[in-house]
Amino acid sequence: METKAYILIETSVGKTLEVCSRLTELDGVEIVDPVTGPYDIIAIINTESLSSVGDIVTTHIHKIPGVVRTVTCLQLS
Repeated sequence: METKAYILIETSVGKTLEVCSRLTELDGVEIVDPVTGPYDIIAIINTESLSSVGDIVTTHIHKIPGVVRTVTCLQLS
């Protein structure tokens, strides 16, 4: 079953555009938008399973220099 997730990302000061660029290179990441508010980036991931979302976030996104914190929101329908 396909799983879609919204990843809210907080970055270090001055690192938002660099992190956006790195996110676009990851498989499963469909959309990367820099935003205003408490988070700096919202990325949309579309993968084949929940475990794939977890793998992308923990193995790839968390390792990008400049990523401070993430919140993962799963689509319900």
